[in-house]
Amino acid sequence: MQSAIEQTEFALRVRNLSVGYDGVAVQTGLDFDIPSGSIFAILGGSGCGKTTVMQSLIGLLDPLEGEIDVLGHGPPQLGGMLLPVGVSFQGGALFGSMSLLENVSLPISRWTSLPPAAVEALAYARLRLVGLGGYEHHLPSEISGGMQKRAGIARALALEPRLLFLDEPSAGLDPVTSVALDDLLISLRESLGVTTVIVTHELPSIFRIATDCVMLDKGARGVVAQGNPTTLRDESDNPIVQAFFHRRPLD
Repeated sequence: MQSAIEQTEFALRVRNLSVGYDGVAVQTGLDFDIPSGSIFAILGGSGCGKTTVMQSLIGLLDPLEGEIDVLGHGPPQLGGMLLPVGVSFQGGALFGSMSLLENVSLPISRWTSLPPAAVEALAYARLRLVGLGGYEHHLPSEISGGMQKRAGIARALALEPRLLFLDEPSAGLDPVTSVALDDLLISLRESLGVTTVIVTHELPSIFRIATDCVMLDKGARGVVAQGNPTTLRDESDNPIVQAFFHRRPLD
């Protein structure tokens, strides 16, 4: 029998989703699907609620209304969704007093019954996968910001998730390091088949790696466009979309 993941062409589906805080909606009526195997970008200007939406998609924030289906298993639940979903927050959110190897080993030790030697072997493999072989025993403070983000991705991949969430992975990186991170995400998609959801407003990365996207707007409090970013840039007649993709103010 096929698993729920294999039975659906979508890794995540959202219907009539409203998210916010203390009963006040930041975004409302969201409807979109994230295709399996895609690199899907959640786009929009600063303060429009991109990260708030992501927090709801991974179960950190209860939606005000609507439905979320993750990997065919229903709504996200912190206890039940940790294994098939990996998350890397802005900056990597590594534990500063732990080595990179210890950071990546932590979720494996916590959520599996593998012996210590196997845990360490898997952690080594994940760090090599993101190009950090040889840095296993470094502390986060001893490596660059780009390397810290790679280490955060390695930890997010520790339990072999089918769905990976990244919050502003390129923020604060120089252009060369940002391109290297883009290459890593493309490689992970090709080699592991992992579906990646990225919260970002970095245009070069969006056009280079995103296969699909949804664009949110603060004023509209909803989706103003969805589809392939390059197609939206070239064909959309929505002034909000054009202003975002062409880096120009709204008239």
